[in-house]
Amino acid sequence: QVQLVESGGGLVQPGGSLRLSCAISGIAFSIYTMGWYRQAPGKQRELVAFITSERNINYADSVKGRFLISRDNGKKMVYLQMNSLRPDDTAVYYCNANGARRGLSTYWGQGTQVTVSS
Repeated sequence: QVQLVESGGGLVQPGGSLRLSCAISGIAFSIYTMGWYRQAPGKQRELVAFITSERNINYADSVKGRFLISRDNGKKMVYLQMNSLRPDDTAVYYCNANGARRGLSTYWGQGTQVTVSS
């Protein structure tokens, strides 16, 4: 059974930081591209950042210089360090495991709420 379990969300003031974690089980983690997406109320889900199995990284323009994605293959974890948070970062953040490059399935976590407000 494949599971992606996010944690680390919460309420933070503008300018603050949060670190999201995603624990993955049930897949060959090291070969998957891992990503973080977010969905704000009334908006479509959007890509925040991804990191490939070769550790190539890409960020959405809106988070470049503020967010940092990383992965630990030994622990089967992926992280999103979020700094200088802004109110428009408020969303549900989802962990994603994408196996399309290898002809494998894509999986999603259940999401964790991040609220940036004073």
